[in-house]
Amino acid sequence: MAGKERASLGFGDELDDIDPSAWAKPKSRDGKPTAEVTRQAAEAMGFRSREPAKIEQAAVTPRLQRRRRTGRTAQLNLKLKPETIDVFTRVADAQGWGLGEAFERAVELLEQSSAKEK
Repeated sequence: MAGKERASLGFGDELDDIDPSAWAKPKSRDGKPTAEVTRQAAEAMGFRSREPAKIEQAAVTPRLQRRRRTGRTAQLNLKLKPETIDVFTRVADAQGWGLGEAFERAVELLEQSSAKEK
């Protein structure tokens, strides 16, 4: 086995004649279109961007921070209508109360009204 040569596949001579330096060089990327040109071409073809639309800052009103150190440690999570939440926070803001304090006062008023009914 050591003395046997491999059989020729028939294309060895063709590989010897190949000159890789004669191959075409890759084109430079200098002719790349700008992002604006690409965006305009995509819009012209009907493609829509997946980027989120920018929200105008004037349309969004930031919520006030209502964090205070009050000693309240328990949470109560409720599902409410958005209108109810708006009224509740509006009343608390008008009185200068935190949401926890406003809830406690509302509970006190409910207790008083239920005691009067009995």
